[in-house]
Amino acid sequence: MLRYGDTEKSIRGAEARTTNNRMELRAAIEGLAALKRPSKVTLTTDSEYVRQGITRWIIGWKRRGWTRAGNRPVLNVDLWQRLDALNEGHEVSWRWVKGHSGHAENEAVDHAANQAIDEMLNGERAREDGDQ
Repeated sequence: MLRYGDTEKSIRGAEARTTNNRMELRAAIEGLAALKRPSKVTLTTDSEYVRQGITRWIIGWKRRGWTRAGNRPVLNVDLWQRLDALNEGHEVSWRWVKGHSGHAENEAVDHAANQAIDEMLNGERAREDGDQ
């Protein structure tokens, strides 16, 4: 959900065969990518993985050539690199809220995400039925 003054825009999507962490990253990426010019942004997420990753862990990952402790590769590096590039183009304040805790906007985007998943699954079922 993007909000500027009284204007709101909702972006939603789903992917098959993915992880929650990848989708949390995609949500932040798509939100920042939707901005038409450099902006001052408060990005609210219920994912500590995303917030900690972009505000703390990424510093070491980049210094070590996108590797974690023990020289292991950073998971989801493609998305982290995209988010990093977008983050650098804006003045972003990263805020965390507890999921499913009654935060109105968080509940709304969770509902939209579940709708997108349902639509994706219904589309897959329809295609499978057409193949038979």
